[in-house]
Parts: sequence; C-alpha cells; structure tokens
Amino acid sequence: MSDRVPATGGAGYERAVRAVDTALEASTCPVCGCDRAHARFEVEGMASPVVVCDRCGLGRFDPMPDPEAVRAYYPDEYYGEPGTKFQPLIENLVRIVGERHISFLSRGLAPGARVLDVGCGRGVVLGPLADRGFEVHGVEISAEATRGADPRAEIRIAPRLADAGYDAEFFDTVIIWHVLEHLRDPRAVLEEAHRILRPGGRLIVAVPNLSSLQARWTGPAWFHLDLPRHLHHFSLRSLEELIERTGFEVDSAHHFSLRQNPFGWIQSFLNRVTGLPRNGLYTLLHRRSSGQAPPFDAATRRRLWLGLVLLAPPALLLMVMETLLRSGATVHVVARRGAAQPAPQGSR
Repeated sequence: MSDRVPATGGAGYERAVRAVDTALEASTCPVCGCDRAHARFEVEGMASPVVVCDRCGLGRFDPMPDPEAVRAYYPDEYYGEPGTKFQPLIENLVRIVGERHISFLSRGLAPGARVLDVGCGRGVVLGPLADRGFEVHGVEISAEATRGADPRAEIRIAPRLADAGYDAEFFDTVIIWHVLEHLRDPRAVLEEAHRILRPGGRLIVAVPNLSSLQARWTGPAWFHLDLPRHLHHFSLRSLEELIERTGFEVDSAHHFSLRQNPFGWIQSFLNRVTGLPRNGLYTLLHRRSSGQAPPFDAATRRRLWLGLVLLAPPALLLMVMETLLRSGATVHVVARRGAAQPAPQGSR
C-alpha cells in the first residue's frame, strides 16, 4: 500500500496524509504519562505529526496545532443545512438506523431522566430521546452547529463543558458521541462529566478505534482519521484507561455500528483509488443548498457512486467480521460514575 494518500479536489479542507514510522521522545501522554512514542502520520500543511504512545496506544498531534488553525477546518457545510446533514435518501437511512441507537441510549433510564449530549450538534439524538419522555440537554461549541435542533432540548453554547455551568450530580446519563477525538483536553471533559453525573450515573463514549482492523489495514487512507479535525486518536485500551483514570468504572465496550463502520470500509478503500478525492463519497453525500452545484466533475461522481454500490456488500461482511473479532472501526464504551475521584494527570 502506498504510504501517501493525496487529497485531490473535494471540499477544500481535506489534506493529504502520509504514513511514517519514527521513534521519538514526545510530550507526556495525557492518558498514561509515557513520553515514548512513534510518529505515525504526517498531514499536508501541518507542522505537527500524529504520534502514537508506545504504552497505551493513544494517537495525538504533538505538539497540538493552534486552535484558530484547526477551527478553519470546520466550514459551515461541515454541519449541514438546518436540521439535516446529508442528501434526503441518506438522511432517512441515518435516521432509520438511528432508531437502534436511540434504543441503546435509552436502556435502563427511568421516565423523566436527565440526559446530556456533549457536542450535540443538530440534536439528532435529542429529539427521539425527548419523544421517549426524557429531559434532554445539549452542549455545543458552535451555535451554527445546532441549527434545526429540537426545541424541547435545552442547549447551552460554551467553549468547554466546564463553562456550561451545570450543577454537580445533575444528570443521569452523559453522552459523548464521536466528540472526544475533536477536543484538545479529553481528560478535562471526562472529569467534568464525572462531576455533573449523579452517583451511579451512566457515561457513554463513542470514538473511532485506532487499534481496529480497519485502521490498521487502511493506514493513511482510513476514513475515521479525519485529519486534522481529529486531534486525538484512541485505541480501545487508551480510551478505557482514560475513562477509569477520571473516576469511572467501565461496564462494557461495543464494536458494532451499522451507521459508522460499513461506510468507513467503503470510503477508506475509495481513498486508496488513484484520482479520487480523499473522502469524496462523504462529501458527495452531504446535503447542498438550493442551487448549489454538486462537487467534482460528472465522471468522478459516477466513479464514487459505483464504488458505493460495489463495495457496500463486502463492507457489511467486514463489519460483521470486525464485530466478532472485537475490533470495530468505531467503539462505544459504557461506564458508570463510581465512588473513586479522578486520578492526577500523568499518574501511573
């Protein structure tokens, strides 16, 4: 496999990614405190490589890029039109598949339970949870991202979870669904989640899995790398260790995701095809404003649609295989707030 995946065409914020393997002394790992790591990826236009901790397997930019530079990679089209993100057919499929997701999030919650979605975006889960009788809350860094959210959700705009001003032991469940990897300080978010959860309250965290078969087999072409927006890249080991170090007790880890994992296989394979734009299918599936021209030329669009049709069946089979092997391309971990307090950062 080539060690470099170019970013040709596309939305303008994709960057070429190159695989490297260089041992180095890094800054202290924010999960385990180790200072030994290997540089694994270099991103076009970024001075910092992505390094992976030799001990716990956490990947991260080292040093972290400037926040303003990263913010530029979140254009308005990243969030989609108000209330929607994808083309109508895909949006409907996402919502249908999401019913299983909502059932999972609702499991074991009493009527009227308070649920917080950290990084709630347009509130895809908040409306269905409100339909089931729960009191729903959300936190988002960007007011633009929340356009079209269900009006029953109480959403606060804050740069950090700690700045949202929630009372201690206020929530029954805190959901951090594919958000932790975007944050500069994941530990601080989990510590605040511990503070605002009631004793015995449930934490649900989902992230891409850097230790998965999909990540290892597709390398720099891996769709879920999403560089440079993803600042951290969790192995399952590093995620569980960080959750435990912030005072939680891990209940279970889940590797099945019909919404995330098959598409990850499809887009990752397409990212390896010469002449196709990096994450081009994902860009093509995004909803566009009325009158906005579709991305790419007609020939590229045909190749991307053909790739979706041909790769969908094997991608579903690969998802089943990775689930059975407990090596899902994305994972979600369920934990509960225990009596333990968060451990000091870097302690081992």
